[in-house]
Amino acid sequence: MAPQAKALVGADRLTLASASPRRASLLEQIGVAPGDIEPADIDESPLRNETPRAFASRLAREKAQVVAARRPDRHVLAADTVVACGRRILPKAEDPEIARRCLQLLSGRAHRVFTGVALAAPGGRRCERLVETRVRVRCLTSRHIADYLRSGEWRGKAGGYAIQGRFAAHVIAIVGSYSNVVGLPLHETANLLEGIGLTGDPPR
Repeated sequence: MAPQAKALVGADRLTLASASPRRASLLEQIGVAPGDIEPADIDESPLRNETPRAFASRLAREKAQVVAARRPDRHVLAADTVVACGRRILPKAEDPEIARRCLQLLSGRAHRVFTGVALAAPGGRRCERLVETRVRVRCLTSRHIADYLRSGEWRGKAGGYAIQGRFAAHVIAIVGSYSNVVGLPLHETANLLEGIGLTGDPPR
């Protein structure tokens, strides 16, 4: 007889302030299931002269605050991932031309991926983390870029790529958290949740 699957924890108390299926899947990977998902729907435009690091932190914080105001009885987890070349913040690719420009910029160089994570608890407690990962990409030929654009997996992705998909073939090296590049740094997120008692073995 197969062993009974371990129950996921957190479902009765945790709201994920993100519409990203990747983040929900990553949480499930560490045994955490949000009870509900409620995107914040805030303006995600960077401020004038805002650095990528500050941008990722601010958006995560604002998303958590907006949803916590609606759901004061819930623990609210929010995150935002930013792909940056130097101080330049790359957009989420919503059309092939934007994705092409992002890929041309990333080609043959290292870039940074920042994810801000914010947790708002009932009673006003707030916790935050910011995680940085360096990613080095091979020199991309026009054929590499055209083939990747045809895959469609770039759509809606910061920087125009998904490291967990076909683009992995073009990644030379990663320094730091892989899950951070996917969209949620699991070690740091687990530590935040553990700190307020939302992770660990569920009661029998």
